[in-house]
Amino acid sequence: MTRSELIAELARLNPHLMQRDVEAIVATVFDEITAALARGDRVELRGFGAFSVKARAPRIGRNPRTGEPVEVGSKRMPFFKAGKELRERINRPGPARRAAVATAQG
Repeated sequence: MTRSELIAELARLNPHLMQRDVEAIVATVFDEITAALARGDRVELRGFGAFSVKARAPRIGRNPRTGEPVEVGSKRMPFFKAGKELRERINRPGPARRAAVATAQG
């Protein structure tokens, strides 16, 4: 699902809100998550998961074209850990998944 698809779905589910209000809400949520991660904070969305920032140490990499060693500096990377409820919903057998499993089993 893309950002515009998310906005369209939220607008459809909330007809009392104007499209531009839904766009502002989605932008605000994403901006706040981004700002928190930039500060090094952890963002937890209960039932969905947690976003955090992990530090990567500097290392020696390789230029894929020439094979030459290249210094890669330290960096901070966003990390997402799915929550228990999200993992359970993804792994819950639904009609489509049951059909796929039955087909795969022959």
